[in-house]
Amino acid sequence: MTTEKKEKITTINPLNGKEIKSYEYMSADKLNNVIQKCHEAFLEWKQEEVSERATVIKAIGKALMDNKKELASLMTDEMGKLLTQSYQEIELCAAICEYSAEKAPSEFEDIERELEDGERGIISFSPLGVIYGIQPWNYPVYQVMRYAIASLVAGNGVLMKHASNVTGTGAMLEKILHEAGLPAHLFSQLIIDHDQSDEVIKHKLVRGVTFTGSSDAGQSIGEKTGAALKKSVLELGSNDAYIVLEDADLKVAVEMCVKGRVYNNGETCIAAKRFIVVDSVYEPFKKAFVEAMSNLKMGDPNSEDSDLGPMARKDLRETMHEQVLKSVEKGAVILCGGKIPEGEGYFYPATVLGSVKTGQPAYEEEIFGPVAALIKAKDETDAFRIANDSRFGLGGGIFSKDEKRAAKLAANHFDTGMIFINTFGLAKPAMPFGGVKDSGFGREHGGFGMKEFVNVKSIVLAGSE
Repeated sequence: MTTEKKEKITTINPLNGKEIKSYEYMSADKLNNVIQKCHEAFLEWKQEEVSERATVIKAIGKALMDNKKELASLMTDEMGKLLTQSYQEIELCAAICEYSAEKAPSEFEDIERELEDGERGIISFSPLGVIYGIQPWNYPVYQVMRYAIASLVAGNGVLMKHASNVTGTGAMLEKILHEAGLPAHLFSQLIIDHDQSDEVIKHKLVRGVTFTGSSDAGQSIGEKTGAALKKSVLELGSNDAYIVLEDADLKVAVEMCVKGRVYNNGETCIAAKRFIVVDSVYEPFKKAFVEAMSNLKMGDPNSEDSDLGPMARKDLRETMHEQVLKSVEKGAVILCGGKIPEGEGYFYPATVLGSVKTGQPAYEEEIFGPVAALIKAKDETDAFRIANDSRFGLGGGIFSKDEKRAAKLAANHFDTGMIFINTFGLAKPAMPFGGVKDSGFGREHGGFGMKEFVNVKSIVLAGSE
């Protein structure tokens, strides 16, 4: 049985379920033309000095801030994040532009090395070509900017397939970037379906692929890029563990754990999801954490009084609620929340599950929304065992008054790409972002992202006789 292909994408406001706008899918001919145009723009862009490319990147940062109000409002309408957090996301992207513009000239300087027999070596960094990004909906501007800015400043061209429910944000970003001075066709949003996306991956002019999304989807993308012998970066899901040690400041721990679970309505790959608390402080943490989560207010994401907006889509809420119910069937206990509220909008209350153990979705899977899994550990050793007892490895956290010791524990015992001490996970332009295990591979930010899609060339000179 075949299903009729949809001819357009329609974006929906999760606050009220109303349609925002529709967008036609690209034809095959138009798609090929966009790829060709991006490649041609790349051929000219790569010849620019890094300092000149950096000037354009800096201008993009300013343009994002100049358009902040309109862009933030659209983001919130399309996927439901709090408006204040939409503003914060744009400010982060402007900071990424500033950092990249400042650091790129030194990052891409040639490296010279003296070799044996009087020979000399030069290591240079050349852009690869057209880089294709497949991006999710949860950070509609940041997810695009973090790979696009790094790729552009390196001299590459950029294509982007955004999640369908934030297509409008992608279109506005394309407009902002080119109005800021980026050459025409160098950055283009592709409004395409999954079959067309597979063709883009295989296209001879596409030289690299970056994907952010679920681990299952990442596995599929990884197989396709591997078959095409193309470099890829995969930033995938996780069920990050935040460990509360005996010497933790519980007030700080509770405050940061609540923020870490519900920031962006809990729809964050690097959100705090499993809260592992040593036995000696488990009960006081549990009492304060459940109370704080219970007091969070759901409401219109445009209102400053709201702590939680709606989830991005109705199907995402249903999937998450099913994970909660299955966890309860297998022994978990709902300590607060856990019920779909009546009324319009895709809301779900801040929820805490206790008695979380192996075999439950709350322990084994990523729950993408405001649901926290509370787990008791016998001691510190047991806490790290539980934290690492996961197929994921993106981020994690430690709460302890001894930050020096906590940093050592993070370095030696946490099997993840990122660890946060006495705070919760947010991206920093100067720090590498990425994970291990089923959370993917490759890094973004911190200078590392700029070199993911470059050709590291070895040039050997014979030298004078």
